Amino acid sequence: MAINRPRFVPTTLAIAALLVAGLINGSSVAQGDAGQRRSSPGGSGSFEVGGVEVDTSGKTANAARLAGWRLAQRKGWQMLSRRMGGGGGNLSDSALDSIVSGIVVENEQIGPNRYVARLGVMFDRNRAASILGVAGSLSRSPPMLVLPVEWSGGAARVFEQRTDWHEAWARFRTGNSTIDYVRPSGTGPDSLLLNAGQINRPSRGWWRMILDQYGASDVLIPIVHLFRQYPGGPIVGQFQARFGPDNRLLTRFSLRVGSGDALPALLDAGIKRIDQAYQNALSAGVLRVDPGLRFRPPGLDEEDEATDDESVAGDEAVVVDGGSGAISVQFDTPGSAAVEATERALRGIPGVRSAITTSLALGGISVMRVGYDGDVAALKAALEARGWQVTLGSGAIRIQRARTPSPQPVGQAENATAG
Repeated sequence: MAINRPRFVPTTLAIAALLVAGLINGSSVAQGDAGQRRSSPGGSGSFEVGGVEVDTSGKTANAARLAGWRLAQRKGWQMLSRRMGGGGGNLSDSALDSIVSGIVVENEQIGPNRYVARLGVMFDRNRAASILGVAGSLSRSPPMLVLPVEWSGGAARVFEQRTDWHEAWARFRTGNSTIDYVRPSGTGPDSLLLNAGQINRPSRGWWRMILDQYGASDVLIPIVHLFRQYPGGPIVGQFQARFGPDNRLLTRFSLRVGSGDALPALLDAGIKRIDQAYQNALSAGVLRVDPGLRFRPPGLDEEDEATDDESVAGDEAVVVDGGSGAISVQFDTPGSAAVEATERALRGIPGVRSAITTSLALGGISVMRVGYDGDVAALKAALEARGWQVTLGSGAIRIQRARTPSPQPVGQAENATAG
């Protein structure tokens, strides 16, 4: 199967996007070129309709492009309505502006008075569901850890260094998928724990430890073998969708593009087909959590098991699994720099084996899983010695940086006289 993606002038796209993006109320724009696509955020909360073909004209290039986006919104809504069983009804442009959360440029060609493109339209899930009269929530699978393995030049890579396959999975929007993907960032210990050798290790005990680190129930292993005919020339991608600790094969297929610039398009198309294969396997009951990964070794104290469900310290603390030496810690993350700084601070404490952020909420409170050789009280004392404020519940920790008190204003005494 060949994938062709027309080229266009990136500078023209950038200028047009800046001029037109402000004209569509409530919309965000994802633009790309023949070798790159940047997707708008929030895909997990949207219905996405892709492959909308438009061919419009206007007095200027910007007017033609705006008309194309308007037409894509109308066509996209009709396609979404038919998909949801609504019969393909129409909405006004103002109503569509309020529910469209993004325009994705799959490819486009811009002329002085004409706009030809294939676009994707993202609709806000809750608003669109209320209009269509369908459920906005999506029944999803248990959390599945993704190990994207890329074979290129005779070597297999996962997170040892940044790969095109890893980047393709990072930009893949999961709003319409029934699979709950857990996609590691590739930093910290990811390159050691998640490598090409791990997929051939069937040991359930080792897999349970890894999956617990990332808050996942099972593992998905999408693999791509890239074969380049010559530098910058055609590329053939052989894709495999595998899953589980036994590395079971679900499906395989091949795609081809005519130039190296179209590699992102090749990988994006491969991910869509792999995702569809995983969804079909889930609905058929083939894709399910391996029973061996749910096994808990005997000999655990009842008190240790009870702490897993125990609520402590109100809303400012989370549960600690004291039996395994892994402590869940909540901490403030106003930005990405705070995540790295807090992880470094925890790893610098004697006795801490690992500190991995398992739930990230930029601008809010994130959760870190800390492996510590000692009890919670000792970790609390070590944190306070380094200037942290620690809230300790019944087996739970919430940490904050101590705030420096503001200096009190110095005023004159009541009996002070001037002069």
